[in-house]
Amino acid sequence: MSNKKNILVTGGAGFIGSNIVEALLKDERVGLVRVIDNLATGNRKNLEPYLDLPNFEFLWGDIREYSTCIDVCKGIDMITHQAALGSVPRSIQHPVTTNNVNITGTLNVFTAAKELGIKRVVYAASSSTYGDSKELPKVENRTGNPLSPYAVTKLVNELYAKVYGELYSMEFIGLRYFNIFGPRQDPNGAYAAVIPLFIKALLYDNAPRINGDGAQSRDFTFVDNAVQANIKALFTRNIEAVNQVYNIACGERTSLNELYRFLQEIAHSELQPEYGPERAGDVKHSLADISKAQELLGYIPEVTVQEGLRKVYGWYAEQFFHGRNVEEKMSK
Repeated sequence: MSNKKNILVTGGAGFIGSNIVEALLKDERVGLVRVIDNLATGNRKNLEPYLDLPNFEFLWGDIREYSTCIDVCKGIDMITHQAALGSVPRSIQHPVTTNNVNITGTLNVFTAAKELGIKRVVYAASSSTYGDSKELPKVENRTGNPLSPYAVTKLVNELYAKVYGELYSMEFIGLRYFNIFGPRQDPNGAYAAVIPLFIKALLYDNAPRINGDGAQSRDFTFVDNAVQANIKALFTRNIEAVNQVYNIACGERTSLNELYRFLQEIAHSELQPEYGPERAGDVKHSLADISKAQELLGYIPEVTVQEGLRKVYGWYAEQFFHGRNVEEKMSK
């Protein structure tokens, strides 16, 4: 009898989810990897290399439909729940939709897991939960008031996980992501994140826009580190590690101005950014204390910010210009 685990990845066609899928399919402890995604922000092409594998299933579906969540949880041993509607600005523009996806959808996933006896659920939490707390570094048990509808939804997810863990003897592990970046992150659209936007601007020789003065700082975290945290959370046997929330980051602070200078060096560019007004709902500074994840999960961020920027710059150059030298492309 096989001890391999069948794992559901919600939002598995998205940026972080598809990177998790890739790692799970290489893991000897994993049997089936099943993905549910409605492709609202995910992309089917992120999963194309795996569609014909015998141990992979992709199901189009929406976690806002409870019956769908029940169906996709059948035969599953563990869940890593990545499906969400991200972006603080989007949540300010569309608070009801953000609530429906991030709170109702998550509650559906948690409840389906309960009904089908799935004990271990790892879920994507967020550093936005720290809200207006000025304390640095951010420590898991000390948060502030949420500053956006998105932050509210992520806080509610944590509250539901805590209650479900206590009421139903389930094992939840929340991973508070700090500004994850890496391959497959969408550089297009109104709600694209800062690193793909900067890289796209540099590749196309367009001046990037920085909201505010650029002094605001973040604990930028390469996606491989987030993937590692998910794998360790899924398979940890440390009973003290479950029903906990963890910061997943590098424990380093980089300002937007510093970030852009790093990318300028990588791109060999002298292109100067344009500065605009600050964004509503943004926190000024963010830095994680990662000691809890290190101690209880054995999490070790293996890719530094600068190393990650080099990796992802090369990936975008390959995607946009099919491996052609970027300087050669610009000279044409």
